[in-house]
Order: sequence, then C-alpha cells, then structure tokens
Amino acid sequence: MPMQVEIFGVPMDLGANLRGVDMGPSALRIAGIGTKIAALGHDLIDRGEISLKSRVTLPKDGGSAKYIDEIVEVCIRLHDVAMEAKRRGALPVFLGGDHSIAAGTIAGVASHYRKENEKLGVIWFDAHTDMNTPATSPSGNVHGMPLASLLGYGSEALNAVGGDEPCIDPENVFVIGARDVDDSEKEMVAKSGIKVFSMKEVDRLGMAEVTKRAIEGASAGTAGIHLSFDIDGLDPIVAPGVGTPVRGGISFREAHLFMELLADSKQLTSMDIVELNPVEDVRNQTADAVVHLIQSAFGRRII
Repeated sequence: MPMQVEIFGVPMDLGANLRGVDMGPSALRIAGIGTKIAALGHDLIDRGEISLKSRVTLPKDGGSAKYIDEIVEVCIRLHDVAMEAKRRGALPVFLGGDHSIAAGTIAGVASHYRKENEKLGVIWFDAHTDMNTPATSPSGNVHGMPLASLLGYGSEALNAVGGDEPCIDPENVFVIGARDVDDSEKEMVAKSGIKVFSMKEVDRLGMAEVTKRAIEGASAGTAGIHLSFDIDGLDPIVAPGVGTPVRGGISFREAHLFMELLADSKQLTSMDIVELNPVEDVRNQTADAVVHLIQSAFGRRII
C-alpha cells in the first residue's frame, strides 16, 4: 500500500567518537535511497538537511556527556520536525548522523501519538544497547546514551526533549543484535525492563522468531513501531562503514528477513538510519547494502 514518506538528513557527529558520520546522509542519497523507495510506489519527499553546528567550530568537549548542549538543541528541533511530519500523515525517515539523534526523533513521534492518547513501540536494531548515562559512560559520547534518555535516565536536559515524562514504555521497547554491552548498561537494562535479544538469542531462536516476538511486543497496545536502525547491528563483513564495528553481527540475509517481516506487519511508523561512516567504508559498500535492506522495509518482495 503506497505511503507518504519524508526523508530528512541529519548530518550530526557530535555524539560520536570518530569523525565521518556527518557524511552518512550524503552516502545514503548517493546510493539512491530516495529514488529506490519511490520506485516501490510510495509518495516520497526529500526534505533536505537539518542545519546544525559543525564540530570543527566548537571547543573540544571532554565532559561526561560531550557536546550535550548542542545535541539537546538539535534533538529539540528534530522533535518538532518529527511531530510535524506525523501531523502531515507522513512516515518520516531520518538519515544520520550518529545515534544521539534518536533522542529527538523518537521523542517527536511519541509526542505526536501521545496527543492522540496512544503509545509508540520501538525496535532498536544495534550492536549496543545505548543505555549509558553521563554517570556511567566510559567515553562521554552521547551516541551511547539515547535509549536510556528516552526511558527517563541520564541527562535531564536530553530527557526533557519530549516532555517531563519518559517518551516510551519499556514494555514496548526491544533491542535486536546486541553483542557489546558495558557492565553498567547491563544493570540499566535490568532496571529499565526493556527486552534485549542479543546475538545469542538470534542464534538460538533464529531471526524469524526474534523478529516475531519484537514486533508483537512493540506493537502491543501501541500505534505502531519506530525502527531505530543502527548500521553497526549488521556484521562488519556486510557493513564495514561504521565507527564502532563489532564482529559476530547480523547477516545480510537475516537483516532482510527482519525488514521483510516488519513490512508485512504494517506497523512501521517512522525510522532512523544511523552511524554510517563513509570514511570507514569501501566503495560505498555499506550504504548500498543498507539501501537494499530499507527497500525491504518498504515492501520490496522477492516474488
């Protein structure tokens, strides 16, 4: 069924350790993400880039949540952009940039549904759980904190992007593909009540069963599912162009199955695609692979 899809580039690298993810939106556009989604019959509008401050113009930040003020400023704007896109009846797709943008995009989609007395489910496809806080993060990089923030933990300023209450309910949050989790994050995961399907569960249960359980849980009592797709959830053999690669990840075919089943569910409300680092890529291999996967999420079928 045709959808109204709006693409937004968010070339932010303030939450990451390595430079380069700011070029992620351009790499995805070069790989044809817009034209290939539109070719599936969807009404697509590319809204261009969200303007933001360049890291090179800012003083170096060595704090426990680096560049937090600037990141909060961007996330507030993303909150409003996401709300407006949903108000127009669109399915917004945000091209990152580092994963800290999700603290704004998900907050905005959740705020839209909250106005309609509905909740938002989230599937967090990632090698990491991103459940650190300024008090626990070993690096101070905010791209390791957004899921904790959305659940009401960590930076008060970042938590407040979506209002005084946590944006999402932990019973509707599912992480898929985790395999690099700090000890402090393990404690936060247990405290929060979210469900994490690590690579052990993916291997033991199979991607079909993991996806089924995640979709059922994220959509239970919600208006639908926001997919926060961190490319490092994929195995580095498939996706070398990321800043924090972790061996033993999700295969290309497993990821396609995940996307196909998500499309079949018709529960997708919105999406982030984050952490693509063209500096680390090989001939845009990662961007090309990701665009193939995203087509499956928008209904591309084998037969």
